[in-house]
Amino acid sequence: MPRSSKEIRKSIEENWRDYLSRYGNLFSSNSISGSSPPSVFVGSYNYPKVGVGPMVPPIHGDTSLLDIPEKWIGKSLEEIVNFRLSLVRGVKKVSVLEPEGRFIENLQEVAMSTNPIDSEIEFYKNTTPITSIDGESAPFGPIGEIKKAKFSGSSAQRTIENSYYDKDLKAEDAVLKLYNSGIELSQIQKCFSIGMFGKKRKLVPTRWSITATDDIISKSLVSEILDYQLIDSCKVFSFNHLGNLFSIILFPHRWLFEMEEAWYDEQGQIGFGSDFEDARGIDHPPAIAGAYFAGKLGVAEYLSKNKIQAAALVLREIRPEYAIPVGVWQVREGIRSAMNQQPFITNTLDEGIDYACKSMSISKLEWLAKGNLFKKMKQKSITDFF
Repeated sequence: MPRSSKEIRKSIEENWRDYLSRYGNLFSSNSISGSSPPSVFVGSYNYPKVGVGPMVPPIHGDTSLLDIPEKWIGKSLEEIVNFRLSLVRGVKKVSVLEPEGRFIENLQEVAMSTNPIDSEIEFYKNTTPITSIDGESAPFGPIGEIKKAKFSGSSAQRTIENSYYDKDLKAEDAVLKLYNSGIELSQIQKCFSIGMFGKKRKLVPTRWSITATDDIISKSLVSEILDYQLIDSCKVFSFNHLGNLFSIILFPHRWLFEMEEAWYDEQGQIGFGSDFEDARGIDHPPAIAGAYFAGKLGVAEYLSKNKIQAAALVLREIRPEYAIPVGVWQVREGIRSAMNQQPFITNTLDEGIDYACKSMSISKLEWLAKGNLFKKMKQKSITDFF
């Protein structure tokens, strides 16, 4: 029987108290020494003058797992939250329009490093033992205003370094170049955020850079997909992790994409959110925010890799077990994992939706009533999507 969100939250709080007992001196000191995974964070509060700085755990050694979401599939929610709570965030107030000076240059070296960075941070006063959870980026632990910061032992990723020094390369082109070179998406996002790309450079809040990177790459992939042949059957992919159930239905049709989310509130009522696009792209600010672009990227990668074209309907049921949001990375990685599974093949779209809904507590009729994809298909002929 699955645990309730209250039980999971209690377990996470107990783990956090255990962490405090082991590293209690962290919160009674105005300094920290450890190996940054490497990790940098750009806040959005008080934009355009925001808090910028590294994230460092009070641990030396290989801490890379603490900030590589691509490696978190199979980890429990408690494990992931506690990875993140161990990261202390140092901040300095910086204008996003001025990504320069030694402090920012140091952070750019951190962001492009291939290995954890030895870091020594002195704060103006003791760190504040609070956590930040915004649903878009992964959470982190205490925050302190930086007085001094020292980093050593970085080793720059050569491909990233080349893009950094190419001041004529557009930011979008730099993102695509690194992605096509096999650089992890999470590292590209950090470099984008800390103002390393483009002709006119600026800092980008981390939560925005995550969405922007997903959007840039998925748009590029979709532009390729539009030239591929349509699939000849309906394919259904499923995956369940961290209290999130994903079903992805691909069916023969020129590119259409819809993602629907459903969740239960504390009174047990179902809430819904959805967004839709055709071959021309999305024409409105997405209601489900960064999750939409993360999901779209996961689907587009599969179609591009297999050189096929299809329409896609993504259903995400958010169960009570997902007690603490850990960022939209889990949507992207959940859908990537789903697309790596063997699909269930059906002859008709109707059968595909039936199969997709079997493992979910939300009924087929409820999903269809809240979505827009099939309503749009009824309103338009297929030529309208060319």
